Amino acid sequence: MKEKTVIAPTVGGTQMNADAPMSDANAAPMAVIGAEQCRKFTEILQKYKAGKAQTESRILASEQWWKLRNAEEEKKETGQGKDGGFTSRSAWLHNVIVSKHADAMDAYPEPNILPREQDDKAEAKMLSSVIPCILEQNSFENTYSDVMWQKLKTGTGVYKVAWSAGKLGGLGDVAVERVNLLNVYWEPGVTDIQASRYFFHTEMLDNDILVEKYPHLDGKLTGSAFTSTRFLTDDAVSTDGKSTVIDVYYRKRVGGAMKLHYVKYVGNEVLYASENDAAYAERGYYDHGKYPYVFDTLYPIEGSPCGYGFVDLCRNPQCSIDLLNTSFIKNAMVGAQPRYFVRGDGKVNEDEFLDLSKPLVHSNGDVSDNYVRRIEHNSLDSIYVNVRDGLVQELRETSGNTETATGSTSSGVTAASAIAALQEASGKGSKDSIRTSYRAYSQIVELCIELVRQFYDIPRKFRILGKYGSDEYVTFSNQGLRARPQSVAGVDLGVALPVFDIKVSAQKKSAYTKVAQNELALQLYGAGFFNPQMVDQALMCLDMMDFDGKDALVGRISQQGTLHQKLMEYMKLALMLTQKFAPEMAEQIGKDVMATMGGARTAGIAPVSIHRGDNIEGLSRKEPGIVENARKRSNEAAQPSENAAVMTESGK
Repeated sequence: MKEKTVIAPTVGGTQMNADAPMSDANAAPMAVIGAEQCRKFTEILQKYKAGKAQTESRILASEQWWKLRNAEEEKKETGQGKDGGFTSRSAWLHNVIVSKHADAMDAYPEPNILPREQDDKAEAKMLSSVIPCILEQNSFENTYSDVMWQKLKTGTGVYKVAWSAGKLGGLGDVAVERVNLLNVYWEPGVTDIQASRYFFHTEMLDNDILVEKYPHLDGKLTGSAFTSTRFLTDDAVSTDGKSTVIDVYYRKRVGGAMKLHYVKYVGNEVLYASENDAAYAERGYYDHGKYPYVFDTLYPIEGSPCGYGFVDLCRNPQCSIDLLNTSFIKNAMVGAQPRYFVRGDGKVNEDEFLDLSKPLVHSNGDVSDNYVRRIEHNSLDSIYVNVRDGLVQELRETSGNTETATGSTSSGVTAASAIAALQEASGKGSKDSIRTSYRAYSQIVELCIELVRQFYDIPRKFRILGKYGSDEYVTFSNQGLRARPQSVAGVDLGVALPVFDIKVSAQKKSAYTKVAQNELALQLYGAGFFNPQMVDQALMCLDMMDFDGKDALVGRISQQGTLHQKLMEYMKLALMLTQKFAPEMAEQIGKDVMATMGGARTAGIAPVSIHRGDNIEGLSRKEPGIVENARKRSNEAAQPSENAAVMTESGK
């Protein structure tokens, strides 16, 4: 018989799970998940952990290499023990990871959320400002940095994007955090975690804290049935008085559709179960139906959501470098401190012989090579140093951490622009890694949007960056993100959710990229691309070019040309109207028209002429003399070569 003990969440009560969405406290709980289900979950978790054993072993070894505590790892690979009590540990591999992390932080991402329908433009624009605010409130830059360290070392970084009902004083908000890869488990053999039957996340907490938050656990925390693998830390971490809290996510078919459900438990005691909550039993825990975890993989591996990192890629050349360095240093020490053969019946005072501060060494007999002889030392040939340097170069080339990528060059290139160009070309590996991080970032933003759509029922206040860098304070809710009814020709087609596309770009670009972009802007300005009289030529030229921000620039130039064309039309109309209603103003307006056309003449574009035959809505073709004189003077100014020719003929 199933155990019916169910701990239902209560709003404001101590039994409420801080990470669970708020539910109706008066709803009748449905006892679906109990102690028996918890035992089954733990059995599945044990199987998942066994399937992950090799991945965990590799992760632990990578962390040891990162901490330069790789002597034990090198002994495993070379089969050699300590020789002479010294082992060299150079930091070439460490420097690779540091350099790649710097590249990733230089390209810190920012989202641009685009609508798929015209009606959603306002919401997409607001989300493009609100989502970065939500991430900033979660200190996402620190999280991004930590995940990048994890990704570069072990090959995989993990994010969790969930709803935390305890944030903002109980109002709740999106929570984005880094996850320890050793604490998550999935079905062995899957490449995408979304394809896993179950997904587990474990965390070890103090028993007294658990009892304080969940009083029904008092006296029931006798020990953990499951313990996750832990990193080898410098501190001695005790597990006494602690218990493992397990979160399990799974999907279940409800009403013909797959719904995501969630259970938090410790031992066999349920802390929260969405199937036991009437508000989520039919709906599912998250409307988006995805496990709230995002994996960012460096180099993918078939049959696993985890990849391998730079430690796995470069540990072999690093091990060879350390072995050679160890031999070099020991050889140098032997040469710097000579050693001797001494006969057991020798007459030399050994204490005085070894004491370099005593100039005299006493002997009770003859001193010859038969009694004391120096051990010969042969210095290493330079070829061995070349071998070591070749291994260093192999490591750098394999990892893409070449001299130009780190800002130096030995190839004779000294010009700053040439070095910058080499750095840009040598960073292809880093760019590829960053693009995978951008894809993971897109998934994070997508999950954030879905959580906002589900839980932002109450309007929130945000400070966003307005036009020209000014601060704007806006109110935002999920009103515009909810499902909307749709119909065609009066036929009801159900409801549709606003869908958005996410485009990720680098928030902080490198100095080289900024300089190149600024130089391009100056060149376009000098070529007259921003002159409204040269719109057609500028657009034809831009159509053959490719650079960041091109589409926005084309739009601005097109808009500027349209505005200039309308301005000329209206000025022409104004000049015509003055002929009829205000002849005394015609001369001044004519001057303004010619001043505006002067830019066109300077740019080599023929000015718009106003012919005598123009007739607007029945206005008289007869124009005042003052207007005729103004036109005559303007034509003379516009055709200096013809006037000069006439004057020459008159002079003859």
